[in-house]
Amino acid sequence: MVVEAQTRWQKWFLVLWATAAALKLLIASQLPLFVDEAFYWQEGQHLAPAYSDLPGLTAWLTRLGVELGGQHVLALRLPFLAIGAIIPWFVVRMAARWFGPTAGWQAGILCLLMPLSGTLGLLAVPDVPMALAAVLCLHAVARLLRQVNASNAVELALGLAIGALSHYRFLGVIGMGLIALLLLPQGRRLLRDSRVWMALSVGFVAWLPLLAWNADNHDAGLRFQLLDRHPWSFHHEGVFFLLIQPLIVTPLLCGLLWLVAWRGSKRTDWNLQQRYFALTGGISTAMIFALGFFTDVERISFHWPLPGYLALLVAAPALLLGWSRRWRRLLWLSLLLGWVVALGYYAMASSPQWRQVLADNKFYPRNFIGWEPLAEAVRDELAQMPAGTRILAGSFKVGSELGFQLGDDSIAVLPHALNDRHGRTAQLALWKLIGDGRSDVPQLLVINPADQRFRDLLARYQQLCQWVGPLPGPRTVSIDHGRQRFLLMRLPPRPAGVVPDEACVTPALAWIDSPLPRATVGDQAQVRGWAFKDGVGLRSVELLLDGKPVMLADYGRTSEVRGVWAGSSDPQHPQVGFDARLDLSALPPGTHWLGLRLHGNDGSVEDWSEQRLHISR
Repeated sequence: MVVEAQTRWQKWFLVLWATAAALKLLIASQLPLFVDEAFYWQEGQHLAPAYSDLPGLTAWLTRLGVELGGQHVLALRLPFLAIGAIIPWFVVRMAARWFGPTAGWQAGILCLLMPLSGTLGLLAVPDVPMALAAVLCLHAVARLLRQVNASNAVELALGLAIGALSHYRFLGVIGMGLIALLLLPQGRRLLRDSRVWMALSVGFVAWLPLLAWNADNHDAGLRFQLLDRHPWSFHHEGVFFLLIQPLIVTPLLCGLLWLVAWRGSKRTDWNLQQRYFALTGGISTAMIFALGFFTDVERISFHWPLPGYLALLVAAPALLLGWSRRWRRLLWLSLLLGWVVALGYYAMASSPQWRQVLADNKFYPRNFIGWEPLAEAVRDELAQMPAGTRILAGSFKVGSELGFQLGDDSIAVLPHALNDRHGRTAQLALWKLIGDGRSDVPQLLVINPADQRFRDLLARYQQLCQWVGPLPGPRTVSIDHGRQRFLLMRLPPRPAGVVPDEACVTPALAWIDSPLPRATVGDQAQVRGWAFKDGVGLRSVELLLDGKPVMLADYGRTSEVRGVWAGSSDPQHPQVGFDARLDLSALPPGTHWLGLRLHGNDGSVEDWSEQRLHISR
């Protein structure tokens, strides 16, 4: 009976592992490059021991991928996919060694299906090698608690070195592991062994490149990771960090893991390794949950507890045995569903048709989208400009993504708050890629208006004017109904020392006050809003339905928007409002998209973002 159960779970693991590997390969080959991945690629093209945002390993792995497989997203991600495929096997090995073969295969399946670990490798990010480092250290310490020998110490040293080369956050993993050992009598004895300290010394040496980089650069990386990005004051948003965990782990598994952590702190009758896994995972996740009320809330951080969850997964099957058959089945079904949903999200981001479903939703995967169409537009613009024209990006996101698409790792980038908030300014400055736009040759300025909040957009445009002079009429690249928009502007040469003295001309700004987004209308719709263009003003506002022009709005109505846009220099203020009565009787019921085409007095034409409109009869 035991052998049959073991064989059955082994078959399930092998089928799921092969299925996961195939699906992740397929999705990774189609999924556009995430902005952080693009910057890691750029770092990999400038090989160095360490960088402003991270130690060196992630960049080195991206370089390895493209060197072996060429300039393709799948090649870049292949080393990370391979690491992601290895990690469940380590979980199997650990659980099988200490809790039996059946528990081992079950733990491996938990690791495969938990959305947070089951999607590892789809993106070329530092959490992948850091997760490998965590399981190597877990495996090594569990064996060292039983027997201290050279091979176990070498494995620990290897895990510590990989972690040190992966991310600053691995310091927390080390700290939590040491606390867990100090809570165990056997762990305290282990920490007195010289072979363990030799392994720890190797791990320390692996931090030296990062420490050296910070010493040479005024501790820019340390200040960003430990100080600048975190408020270090209590905020209630930490509650959302806790609430999202059951979603990315799945509710029943999340409850099981937290139960393992709780009982691990209370039970003294568990075997040594079970207590070690439970304590390490429990302390790690509890500390991260507590820090969630004091640390960064602007950037994604829901994945931070992963190393702790991996430790708890190893001990989870032993506790799962005490659940009823019904609850165990519910756990496996919910895990499978969560895994499918997680992979489905990435599949959706890979499909132009599927992602339009989320075009006006907060879950729209903006940082993945639009880079190939943008690169095509850039190539077309460069072909029409003088030889030697340079690209000037509005932020590191645009610069690194365009760099990957065009095979150019040295695209200049303008100063931007995004560069600072993501810890990339210091690195760009070291590459001499940060500038104010002055150039002896023509430039193609490429910006993404969504890189700043809408209320700050006019100020950003005016800042660009101070650097490069009046902004020429842009070419708009609009993706997914304008959910992702890029503006391309041809800049004449502006040598250093020449201060722009012309009046500032900016791209247009607009807003539809009614109907509201996702509004339901009948055969007629009253459209009202405002639009202006600093420096020259607008000639007309054209209404679009499903991307096609349908009528000119009555433009020039009084609209007192300067209370919000006090710095605007449109000469037509306050006559910048528009309205129109839109006849929708010829359109079929259902979802349609309402947009604007803004015609400037300087001859520019800009398409504004569209909003969803539902026609019902």
